[in-house]
This record gives sequence, C-alpha cells and structure tokens, in this order.
Amino acid sequence: MAKRTTVLFPKTIELLQEFGENLRLARLRRNITSALQAERAGISRVTLSQIEKGSPSVSLGSYVQVLVSLGLEHDLLKVAADDELGRKLQDAGLSVRKRVTSRRSK
Repeated sequence: MAKRTTVLFPKTIELLQEFGENLRLARLRRNITSALQAERAGISRVTLSQIEKGSPSVSLGSYVQVLVSLGLEHDLLKVAADDELGRKLQDAGLSVRKRVTSRRSK
C-alpha cells in the first residue's frame, strides 16, 4: 500500500516556519544550546533542528516537549481558547424553543 502524504497549504507552511523560528528565538533568549534543549525535551538534536525550521513531519508531541522544556506550555492552551467566530456561528444557528403551554384540567 502506498503511503499517503498530506498536502500542506502555503499558509500552513509559513505558520509552521514562524512557529519554529519563535521556538528557536525563545531558546536563544534563554542562552540554551541546541544540545541542552534537545536533551531537556527528550528529543534528538536533528529533531530539534527540524522543529526550529518548522518541519511538518515532526510530531506535535515533540513540538509540545520543546514548549514544556522552555516553560511555554501555557501558551499552547491559548490556541482556540477564545473562538469568537465559532461562537458567533453557534449563536446564529441556535433556535429558540417554544414553550409548550401546560394543559390544566378545568
């Protein structure tokens, strides 16, 4: 069976590259070497290099390990936390239920 590859949109590639660059800059601001960062995250230096380049082939778990080792794991929780568009769409699709009048015996 042939392996299926996911085709990424250019915007997705740009986002991953920017994310990787942000991780690299966070590491450099902390004066952490790539070898030490990889060790702390429990990944190889090659994988760290791929993450910092924004490679889509690296697992999300490895990206998260780098965030945790930099102390930035709470930033991940901000993703989609305030989904303004989703809430508007949900509110627009809500229907108001009509109350059924109670039938009292007279």
